[in-house]
Amino acid sequence: MGVTERASKIPAFIVMDVLERAQELTAQGREIIHLEVGEPDFATPEVITQAAVRALADGQTHYTHSLGVMELREAVSRHYARRYGVEVDPARVLVTAGTSTAMLLLFSALLETGQEIIISDPHYACYDNFISFVGGVPVRVPVRAEEGFQFRPAEIGAALSPLTKGIFINSPSNPTGQVMTPEIMAAIAELAPGKPGGPYVISDEIYHGLIYEGQQEHSILEYTDNAFVLDGFSKRYAMCGWRLGYVIAPANYVRPLQKMHQNFAICAPSVSQWAGVAALEDAWPEVERMRAVYDTRRRRLIEGLKELGFAIPVEPKGAFYIFTSCAHLDPDDYKLAFDILERTGVAVAPGRDFGPGGHGFLRFSYCNSLENIETALERLGAYLAEHYPGATG
Repeated sequence: MGVTERASKIPAFIVMDVLERAQELTAQGREIIHLEVGEPDFATPEVITQAAVRALADGQTHYTHSLGVMELREAVSRHYARRYGVEVDPARVLVTAGTSTAMLLLFSALLETGQEIIISDPHYACYDNFISFVGGVPVRVPVRAEEGFQFRPAEIGAALSPLTKGIFINSPSNPTGQVMTPEIMAAIAELAPGKPGGPYVISDEIYHGLIYEGQQEHSILEYTDNAFVLDGFSKRYAMCGWRLGYVIAPANYVRPLQKMHQNFAICAPSVSQWAGVAALEDAWPEVERMRAVYDTRRRRLIEGLKELGFAIPVEPKGAFYIFTSCAHLDPDDYKLAFDILERTGVAVAPGRDFGPGGHGFLRFSYCNSLENIETALERLGAYLAEHYPGATG
């Protein structure tokens, strides 16, 4: 009694439910192989941790500027100049405790009750929850397996309304691993031309730097300044626990975002910010090493899942996920994921966590060692042979 409607009705993050059940099984003595969460299994690169040690030794443990230390905001600006050839004023960068915090601030500043954000279906599990929590309305536009899980700009255009405040994109994508083409990004940018009150593009670029097969990711800032960029350090720098992210915002949104940040968080963790400077400036050789290892795992897991009869309609080109159809086994992906966990000790994510378009899919993360991936494939093979004979390839 007394709990607000928005708090009581927010859906669970199912991947976390899987993880927490897996942790319960571990406490019971079970050996669990985690392929459900998108958390790098690598240690944070030493060049980053040493920067944090220096920050501690230098007494950098106090509140920082609410936008973030200038050295980090300038490093973000240099990063975008080097990697994408775009100019970002450090004054447009707000450093936060992870991109989730940035997202909550962004939608709080952008949306009045009933206003709309266009998102893909499937999509990262929490996008629509962030939008709904602040009173906005997520408008789902399907991205189809047979089309490489790519947006159709014409379908986005058809979904635009006077209430549309943003078009949310994510490339490389969670859960599909797809990489958006430059042509589609340019076409989406044209749908948000910067008219007063018109839609912005919101680009989640958290998986940049984790891309395979010779492709190159692109920032939405290459195509328009009428955009918000969300990014952070958890994925490519293996810094999940450091809680460090940022939003690059149009200039007129910076002060409102800053004021909310002052009230709700004061600032991002100080030591993490100095570690972030080292990540952007010095850690890219380590990022490349980790990316190469992910690629080896990606190739092996794709091969192994296909051998077991799983259909992979689009082989992922980025991030660290494989989105596989499981409807030939059980259309109830939620029930199937938890059954696999209980019977095999292999934790995977049910596709419905990622929207209606994810029903009948499972998401496998390759943030685990090649040895553990091989063991997981063996366990899955035995499970399928016992419970779904004839299903393997």
